[in-house]
Amino acid sequence: MILYWVILGVFTLIGFLVSNRLKSKFENYSHIGIRSNLSGAEVAVKMLRHYGINDVRVEMGEGMLTDHYNPTNKTIALSPAVYSGRSIASAAVAAHECGHAVQHAQSYSMLALRSNLVPVMQFSSKVQQFMFMGMMFGVGMGIGGNLLMMVLVITFGVTALFSLVTLPVEFDASKRALVWLDESNVAAGQEYEGAKDALWWAAMTYVAQALGALVMFLYFLLSFLGNRD
Repeated sequence: MILYWVILGVFTLIGFLVSNRLKSKFENYSHIGIRSNLSGAEVAVKMLRHYGINDVRVEMGEGMLTDHYNPTNKTIALSPAVYSGRSIASAAVAAHECGHAVQHAQSYSMLALRSNLVPVMQFSSKVQQFMFMGMMFGVGMGIGGNLLMMVLVITFGVTALFSLVTLPVEFDASKRALVWLDESNVAAGQEYEGAKDALWWAAMTYVAQALGALVMFLYFLLSFLGNRD
């Protein structure tokens, strides 16, 4: 169990550092305007219309860096700073979320797979919360301990799978966003480079999560196999 806490601590620290770097980048680029002078909401609408998407709503959400696309109700929720902002950061984030809407409209397979995994992922997360406490008291207690460990292997396997599937979805959305920002001339030159930098750091948060999830899955898998010997 000590190794578990060490691994958890290391990847929590990595995630914290990457997240802080992303916030720093966003803060920096949120103060640099774009020559097109479009707000994040206007960028989103413009990109959606470019791809002939008319059934996706763009609305203001809450919080910071909470921007997301919901394929269930076809809604792009932009945080207040992104929705109203007329900066490189606002344009980059808005275009990225539109990238997901374009993926949905074009039936991008990895997005469909991730959407199908969401309820399984949510269920696994709840099971982990209960099973982890059980594991703390059950490991080393014969069948009960092995059963709890097996459940943890399965649920952390789901978490790792979801995190890995998320990577191509996020990278592809950023690629679509950057191509459109460049070709539409909404963000050109240094503005484009700034958008690319901001989206790269956003992608790194998903990479850190995926690595952490994969390592935790392997830890529990090897522990389970070791207990069976």
